Amino acid sequence: MIEIQWYVIFAAFILDFVFGDPKILPHPVIYMGKAISFFEGQFRSVFKHPLVSGFFFAACLILSTWLIAFFIIKASIYIHPVFGNFVQVVLLFFCFSSASLEKAAINVFQALQENDMKKARKKVSYIVGRNTEILDQRGVTRASVETVAENFMDGFLSPLFFTLLGGVPLALAYKMVNTLDSMVGYKNDRYILFGRPSARMDDVANFIPARISVLIISLSAAFFSLEKGVFAFKTGFSQGCLNKSPNSGYPEAAFAGALKIKLGGPNMYHGKLVEKPYIGRQFQDPEKESIKQACDLMMLASFLAALISCFIVFIFQVKP
Repeated sequence: MIEIQWYVIFAAFILDFVFGDPKILPHPVIYMGKAISFFEGQFRSVFKHPLVSGFFFAACLILSTWLIAFFIIKASIYIHPVFGNFVQVVLLFFCFSSASLEKAAINVFQALQENDMKKARKKVSYIVGRNTEILDQRGVTRASVETVAENFMDGFLSPLFFTLLGGVPLALAYKMVNTLDSMVGYKNDRYILFGRPSARMDDVANFIPARISVLIISLSAAFFSLEKGVFAFKTGFSQGCLNKSPNSGYPEAAFAGALKIKLGGPNMYHGKLVEKPYIGRQFQDPEKESIKQACDLMMLASFLAALISCFIVFIFQVKP
């Protein structure tokens, strides 16, 4: 196991906060996606049953990601400990995506401010999986806020959680889990069996972070007002389980409570109507300002989560 330093976590957070997702640098997730596309056919041809091939496909890619990251970091530490820390900072920085999602969500908000619904639908289509052509202003706003809430969990808190558990290699292994789910974890004819192991692994990986997210979001909301923090906590734990997903409903419900808005409801995904319950059903529909408020809450929650993690690492590394 590679020991993580508190300043590695903080430096990675600062890099994400300042630079977001720089297009000039090769992002590991891009190569994860290419590996998924390439090896899918290979595993399908070796294991004829799609459920079996899907399991070994996911397991091998996740394990390979961990091994590659482990040996890269070990080699960099062997060259020099300072260089090893630098490599860990960069790799962990690539695991975070709060700033890039904030920028994408603000682009949607700005389009709504300009009353350009065509542009707003196009911008929101970049960050959600649902059909956006028929969305009105509230539908676009709701989709944006839900994505911001979910991204706090799988784009920041979950990688951070696995960094604390097993260092940067485990954080990168989680990113492979998350990428697998986003690419093959669908319930269509092609992936209903093959993608099921990837989807279930993602469910298991996010189970604890999803529930921790309610606590972090509630604490962050309390910085704006104590009432917001209380509503985030109550709504998060009372209505987070209403979502069909075992995890994404928790941060969404916490955001709904903090912002006092209604999220969820039926939506079109890949041409099919998916019935989803409303979360925060006692609140009003979101207004376009809710997107900006959600982004502010996400960034504050990310900052607090990073600080808490740095404190935990520091305390455990203090020599008695």
